[in-house]
Amino acid sequence: AADCWHTGIVDAAGTAGLLAHVDGRTAATVAEWVGAQPEPWRAGIKYVCMDLSASYLKAVTTALPDAVVVADRFHLVRLGNDMLTELRQRLTREDRGRRGRKKDPEWASRRRLLTGHERLTPDTFARMWNGLVDQGDLGIEILHAYAVKENLRQLLALAPTPGTSTPDRSVISHRLWRFLDLAAATDSPEVHRLAATIEAWWPAVEAAIVTGHSNARSEG
Repeated sequence: AADCWHTGIVDAAGTAGLLAHVDGRTAATVAEWVGAQPEPWRAGIKYVCMDLSASYLKAVTTALPDAVVVADRFHLVRLGNDMLTELRQRLTREDRGRRGRKKDPEWASRRRLLTGHERLTPDTFARMWNGLVDQGDLGIEILHAYAVKENLRQLLALAPTPGTSTPDRSVISHRLWRFLDLAAATDSPEVHRLAATIEAWWPAVEAAIVTGHSNARSEG
């Protein structure tokens, strides 16, 4: 079957904007386009920001071996949210023998669970937390996964923004340890997969935290 997807290549640091739409998402296709560009242009690329795609990673390491790969923070947060949603849905099916319904506290709180803690009012957070605690093991496991997701967000929040400085390595290490330690304290396979992904992509994740680079322009 033909690859119906496209790869967008964007100059996020300069003013060139969209550089190309490459047909397909294979490593060979992307590497071929990059390799066809002038050598001085390729030599000037210091960072490449991407979502967590093994194909893109292979393409960059093949065509731009000296460039630093940066994992996009938006996609990392989405991984955390997807983990929490998958876990919530699985636990509901296992515990209730059906899909979630409006009367189920975990279903009623599904959007709050995906909302950053700092965006919830104290009363809203307390209602969500207490409602899930009252559900016993089901709710506690969901809240544990929520805490893992929020610790990932706190780790990524260290990335510098205009006017702020690069985070200290010791702070990064501490927040990474806190995230992994919390993830290890549960038997949930969804949480373990998220932690394993962060560990496998850590050089690119760390680069995102240190540089603050993002591919938000290409997503837009």
